[in-house]
Amino acid sequence: MFLVVFRNRKRADIDAAAYSADADAMEALAAVQPGYLSFKSYTAEDGEVVAISEWADEAAALAWRRVAEHGEMQARGREEYYEDYTLFAGTPSRVHRFARTKA
Repeated sequence: MFLVVFRNRKRADIDAAAYSADADAMEALAAVQPGYLSFKSYTAEDGEVVAISEWADEAAALAWRRVAEHGEMQARGREEYYEDYTLFAGTPSRVHRFARTKA
């Protein structure tokens, strides 16, 4: 498992409809990439967003980074959408799981 965590704040003046359409397109494109496992996004009360994508391994995540349409969208994000962001990527050093068993 390889995780990519993308923390961001959007600019106050973005075109929300365009951002939503672009985000949906990128999520759909990522979902068909080899090694893609999942994607979830959470928005805090203060507007900060944390998006988490899970990949089978680092090679799959790096391949996604190199998809041309994704690179173009990253540039558009820096130009038009984001006030700031931080990206964290890596293999978790520890994973704990709990699953309630059904009786």
